[in-house]
Amino acid sequence: MTTGKNYIGDVLSAKGKTTYKTINPELNLENETVFYEASNDEIAQAVLLAEEAFKTYGTIEDTKKADFLDAIAEEIEALGDELLNTYMQESALPAGRANGERARTTGQLRAFATMLREGSWVEAIINKTEGKPDIRRVQIPMGPVVVFGASNFPLAFSTAGGDTASALAAGCPVIVKSHPLHAGTGELVASAIIKAAQRTGIPNGVFSNLNSSGIEVGKALVEHPSVKAVGFTGSIKGGTALCKIAASRETPIPVYAEMGSINPVLALPSALKQDAEKWAKNYAASIVAGTGQFCTNPGLILGINSSELENFIAILALEVDKIEPACMLHPAIKSQYESLKSEVLGQEGYTQQTNLDKELKPNYALQNVITVDGDTFLKNKTFHKEVFGPFSVVVKCDDIEQLNTIIQDLEGQLTGTVLNADLNEWEDFAAVIQNLKNKVGRLIFNNVPTGVEVCSGMTHGGPFPASSDSKFTSVGLTAVKRWVRPVTYQDWPDQLLPSALQDKNPLGINRIVNDVLTQNPI
Repeated sequence: MTTGKNYIGDVLSAKGKTTYKTINPELNLENETVFYEASNDEIAQAVLLAEEAFKTYGTIEDTKKADFLDAIAEEIEALGDELLNTYMQESALPAGRANGERARTTGQLRAFATMLREGSWVEAIINKTEGKPDIRRVQIPMGPVVVFGASNFPLAFSTAGGDTASALAAGCPVIVKSHPLHAGTGELVASAIIKAAQRTGIPNGVFSNLNSSGIEVGKALVEHPSVKAVGFTGSIKGGTALCKIAASRETPIPVYAEMGSINPVLALPSALKQDAEKWAKNYAASIVAGTGQFCTNPGLILGINSSELENFIAILALEVDKIEPACMLHPAIKSQYESLKSEVLGQEGYTQQTNLDKELKPNYALQNVITVDGDTFLKNKTFHKEVFGPFSVVVKCDDIEQLNTIIQDLEGQLTGTVLNADLNEWEDFAAVIQNLKNKVGRLIFNNVPTGVEVCSGMTHGGPFPASSDSKFTSVGLTAVKRWVRPVTYQDWPDQLLPSALQDKNPLGINRIVNDVLTQNPI
């Protein structure tokens, strides 16, 4: 049962004077629970507890952290229908999505636990060369981390989502700034984390959950001198604002922000000639999946002007129109969708492809596909904007040269997709695909961009503004790299070294030993 209070470590607290409620977007009504925005005292206490907890948590064995992550997954599952019902009441997302996202969340936690038990994630390097210093390097946690819950994934990218799981795996205490759209879901998950910490003997303060309906709590957390890094999933405006705050501190800190993307899709001629209907149906489903509220939504489809492209567009529009409109996450998100869509549709030079004459319930979104020619797209950057919702632009390019120019003109993206049925045409588009690679974090062949697998090889990030630092991913096991820094030990007594660097290596961790790069030091 949610109380509307903040978790300051393992204590529920409600000292703040500002209150708010979540909304059931399907009913367009407020939910019952009153939430208390965290006060300045609560913020300070949460950070103090995290700072104190780090002294122990930052040095405990990986196996103990792994037990903690496994316990979090178990406690989330133990919440049962209460969690799923709260999730659906606060998001209007269906039961299937609720179950799937819960499984993804617990799966991430267990994946990081497995990673910790294997041990090589610390990247232990031992350089022992006769007549040279004994040099050993390992990754260590940075300190308390602030995680901002995401609006579109109340579980998998929020309270116990990928940012929190990876930071806890690294050995960093986490303070979550809960997203106001699903604060009840966040509090329930926070209770599971607290129970898991108590079960496994993790020090109090390793996790706190703070409510906020505005920006002040998040701003205060990022400005706090004891916070060492920030994880954020959301808008370009929000992410860049946090980056500026973090950079202007007396001691700047990194902000790992996943922000915006229109995920360009290159529909090569062979794919449209051979499989136009298949790809049109697949992309219609991808455009409207989750009411278009995925960061990997295919917002831009590019092809060479031809009868095959026209056929693809006609089928795509027909298939999109067949799909019933669905409810968005919140009235504010629906309003933002309409505003961004109106801005694009206020431009000249596009052709409307889908039916706009439909009656909608409150907070439901009408999906939309438009087409523009290559010249118009190049001249008007408004058509490049991410419209967060079921919206996509198809660009009819004159030729390969114009297609290449458009790719070069795009900002950084999370994904880029190539649809192809004949590798013999690959050479013609080699320069285009090379330029696409330079713009994205994940290249997809003959699939849709929606859906991000949680695995070691995943990159969910990309050049700005897709993310604030393209060297890192927010999904997958290497997401842990955001919260660690390397430390080198020189000529250190073996028994005083971290376990991973000791000659006996009691944990059996794989190491890089006697790296040849050290034979000729500068």
